[in-house]
Amino acid sequence: MSRLPVTLRPSRSAEMPVRTEERPGPRHGVGRSAARFVFTAAGWLAAAVALFTCYLHLSRTVSVNSDGASIALQGWSMLHGNLLLHGWVLADVSFYTTEVPQYMLIEHFNGLKPDDMHIAGALTYTILVLLAAWVAKGRARGAEGWTRAALAAGIMIAPPVGSVYVLMLEPDHVGSAVPVLLLVAVLDLVGTGTWAARWNPRSWRWCVPLLAFLLVVWAVIADPVILITMVGPLILVAVVRGYRRLVVLRQRFWTAWFEVALVAAALLGTFAADRIVAAIRASGGYKVFPVTNQLAWFDTIVSNVQATAQGLLVLFGANFAGHRAGVIAAVGLLHVIGIGLVLWAIFAALRHLWRWKLSVQLMAVSVSFALLAYLLDPNAVVVGQPEGWTSREMAAVLPLGAALAGRLLARRLRRVRLVPALAAVLAVYLGGLVFYATRPPVPADNQALANWLARHQFHYGLTTGYWTANETTVDSSGRVALRYVQTSGKGVSPSPWEINLGWYSPRTHIAGFLVLPQAVAGSWRQQPGAGAIVHSFGRPAQTFSLPDYTVLVWNTNVLSRLT
Repeated sequence: MSRLPVTLRPSRSAEMPVRTEERPGPRHGVGRSAARFVFTAAGWLAAAVALFTCYLHLSRTVSVNSDGASIALQGWSMLHGNLLLHGWVLADVSFYTTEVPQYMLIEHFNGLKPDDMHIAGALTYTILVLLAAWVAKGRARGAEGWTRAALAAGIMIAPPVGSVYVLMLEPDHVGSAVPVLLLVAVLDLVGTGTWAARWNPRSWRWCVPLLAFLLVVWAVIADPVILITMVGPLILVAVVRGYRRLVVLRQRFWTAWFEVALVAAALLGTFAADRIVAAIRASGGYKVFPVTNQLAWFDTIVSNVQATAQGLLVLFGANFAGHRAGVIAAVGLLHVIGIGLVLWAIFAALRHLWRWKLSVQLMAVSVSFALLAYLLDPNAVVVGQPEGWTSREMAAVLPLGAALAGRLLARRLRRVRLVPALAAVLAVYLGGLVFYATRPPVPADNQALANWLARHQFHYGLTTGYWTANETTVDSSGRVALRYVQTSGKGVSPSPWEINLGWYSPRTHIAGFLVLPQAVAGSWRQQPGAGAIVHSFGRPAQTFSLPDYTVLVWNTNVLSRLT
C-alpha cells in the first residue's frame, strides 16, 4: 500500500515574518479587544508607578554631586527663559535635547532642589526598564510575550546601591539608550503580521526612515555616544542588508529602497544635528568641549579588558567584589545570571545575524559596538576614580542587552523548562530591590556647607572645588551660589567646565568670599592654590574654619580681580 509523500516544512522562528489574514470575528470581539487594551495599559501604568517609587527611594540612598547639579542648573536656566543656554560652557556632552528639558519640567513643579536629580534619575531608569520590556515583547502575545517582557525587565529591575551612581543618579549616557530603544520599537512595526495586515505597511513604511531621521537628530544633539550605539549600527545593518538583497539575492534595485532610506536618514540626521549645534553656538548659545576620538594604546588593552568586565558587573548589579561573604555578595552573584543571559543572546544573534529581523540585528550590532568602543577607549580606566565608574560610557549594553535576551531566549528557556528557576531568581532580585529601597536616604554631600553659608548670609561666592560649586548651589535651592574657579601661576580665573560665564561679571554680581576645600591637613595657607588666591585677592579680612572647608572673606568684590 503506497503512502502519500510527506512534505517537511522548516520550523518558523519567532522572529521570522508571519503572514496573517484578517477574518471577520464575532460582534463582541471589539469589546474584548477594548477590555484587553484597557487591562494591558493599566498593567503597564501600575508597573511604571511601582518601579518609579522604588527607584526614587533607591536613588535617595546615594548622595548627589556636582555633575547632576550642573544639569539641574542648566534646566533652571532654560526654565527662566535662557532656552539656548547663552553663556554656558558645558562638558563634552550637552544632553540639551534629552535630560536638560526633563530637569526643566521637573523643576517647574518641584523647584530647584537636590531631590530633582533623584526624581530625574528614577524616572529615566523607569522608562528604560519599561521600554526594554516592551521591545523584548515585540508582537508576541500570551505567555510568550509576557515571558519575553519579564525576562528583559528582570535583568534590569533590581540594581543594588553600588550601581545607583551609574544608572539612576545623574545624566551620563544612561538615558541616551532611550532613543535607540524607540528606534528598535519603530522598526518592529515594519514587516508582516497583525500590524501589517491592519495598516498595510506598503503605504506607511516610508514613515519609518523619517522617524529614524528625527530620532537621530534629537539624540545626536544631546549625546555623541549615539554615533556608536545607533547611527553606526543602523548604517552597517542597512548597508549589509541592501548588499545581500542586490548582490547576493540579485533582486531589483528598487527593492532596496528601504535600506537606502535608512542609511540616508542616519547620515542626514547626523549632519542636521551638527548644523543645529553649530547654529546654536553661532547664536551665542552653549559651547561643549570636543569629544576625543583617540583610541587606546596597545599596552592599555589588557587593563581595558579588566575594566570592561568590572563595568559589566557594575551595570548589571553583580559587583560582588570586595564584599564580605553574605547576603549582599550572594545577591550580587545572582546578578551574574543576567550577564550570562545577555552574552548568550548576543552570541545567538551574531551567529546567524542576517536571518533575524532588522530590529534584532540593530540591537545586536549596537551592543557589540558599545562593548568594542569601550574596549578601545583610552579613558576606560581613570586613576583615582572608583572601579566601574566609567562603565556609564557603555550603559546602553544593559537595556539593549536585556531587550535582546528577552526577545531571543524566552522561547528557548520555556522549551527547557527553566522559567520557574528564573522566576525564583527574579523573586530574589525583587526582594533585594525592596531591601535597598527601604534604606534611609542620605543628605547631599555639601548640604551642611550650604546650610552654614545661608545661615551666615553668605549668598554669592567662589570656590576652587568643582565638587563643591554647583552642588552647593542646588543643595541650598539657590539661596547660595558658589562659582567654580581655578588657580594657576597667573592667579584665579573661571574654570571653563559646566559654568555660565555670566556668573563672573562684576557688573551684575558681587562675590565677597571663597570656599577653599581642605585637600591636606593644616592651615588654609598650605592648601593647593592658596598662594594664587592671596596674589589675586589679597589677604582675607576674615577666615572661618569648617569641617573639610575654609571660608575666606574679603570686603571687596573679588570678581573684579579675576584673571
